[in-house]
Amino acid sequence: RFLENRLQNRFDYEYKENLARNMLKELIGYGEISSLIDDDNLEEIMVIGINKPVFVYHRKYGMMETDLVFEDEEKITNIIDSIARETNRRIDQQSPILDASLSNGSRVNATIPPLSANGPTITIRKFKKDPLTIVDLIRYNTLNSEMASFLWLCVDGLGVKPANIIVSGGTSSGKTTLLNALSIFINPMERIITIEDTLELQIPHNHIIRMEARTVNIENQGEITIEDLVKNSLRQRPDRIIVGEVRGKEAITLFTALNTGHSGFGTLHANNSRETITRLTNAPMNVPKIMISSIDFIIMEKRIYRSDGISYRRITEIAEVTGMEEGTIQLSKLFQWDSERDEFKNLTIVSKTLEEMANLKGVHISKLNEEWKKRQVVLNYLVKNNISSQKDISDILETYYLNPDYVLNKICV
Repeated sequence: RFLENRLQNRFDYEYKENLARNMLKELIGYGEISSLIDDDNLEEIMVIGINKPVFVYHRKYGMMETDLVFEDEEKITNIIDSIARETNRRIDQQSPILDASLSNGSRVNATIPPLSANGPTITIRKFKKDPLTIVDLIRYNTLNSEMASFLWLCVDGLGVKPANIIVSGGTSSGKTTLLNALSIFINPMERIITIEDTLELQIPHNHIIRMEARTVNIENQGEITIEDLVKNSLRQRPDRIIVGEVRGKEAITLFTALNTGHSGFGTLHANNSRETITRLTNAPMNVPKIMISSIDFIIMEKRIYRSDGISYRRITEIAEVTGMEEGTIQLSKLFQWDSERDEFKNLTIVSKTLEEMANLKGVHISKLNEEWKKRQVVLNYLVKNNISSQKDISDILETYYLNPDYVLNKICV
């Protein structure tokens, strides 16, 4: 209304609408990058300084250069200050790095001079409003239905032995997405506690407590670490503890929990399953080797770049921790990705975890293999019929837990 009165008939309606929208973004949004933040097709937004183009990583087309250029350092600083105020974080000459998460769940890292020589920088990792599900990952060939149904069986554990799993890989390899997708296989009656630096996981369970670490506030007080939260979670009677990223002293606390009967997931930065073990057993994590046997599986995921710059993600191996011999932790690869054919191979090795599960259930392992194949039929049906929302998948899985024959009869008609 104010703009209408001031501008009267000098400009057309569309111009005034755009002007009002841009002014609103400057006042209460994130300035010139607000429209990028609102775009669900973008995975990453990168402001790299003044007089340089803003880059984005598009979910379909990969890295792209935009026509947005900040010529004024103050505009970038204003966006950073706005984020700092919103998240009650501190960024100044004494503390020139900002790590935070926006109200929409996006993860933000910002730096200011003199730390960043070309001016202030902002990196925003965005997450889809509707997270990718296990059906989406099968459709994208991140893994196949045989692997997914195997993991379903292991995550669920048939109520006697839920598997402990580490998802490992490089930066932006899809670890959190996979962890989130696998969580749909957790029995809906379980009590889940998630622990993260910034809230990213979107797990479709009713009985869930989400906990977020906290850095020091503007008064340089109030820090709560991942280790603090892992210790606290043990007092909350969890059935499943999920740590968004394991990287420090909290590893020993987590593995102590896993060794005393709790079940858990976590992610870790490493390039292969052996390196994952090496990272866990060395500084700063320093997990004793004897505790590593509490992990059942290490899932390796990798981001693959094509020659045209487009990338895709693949689970390159699923390895099982089988024990320790002469001080060396033993690993057995169950599935492996063939990069030449872009297909997955079942290495037909009998899983120790499935054998233990069969013993605890009092059945022959062949019964578990039959159950594995039944669950693959269910997942193939979901993929074929494009049933991919978290809610729809959850509903079908809950029905399957109650009456598997009913579900199988329905989908096999």
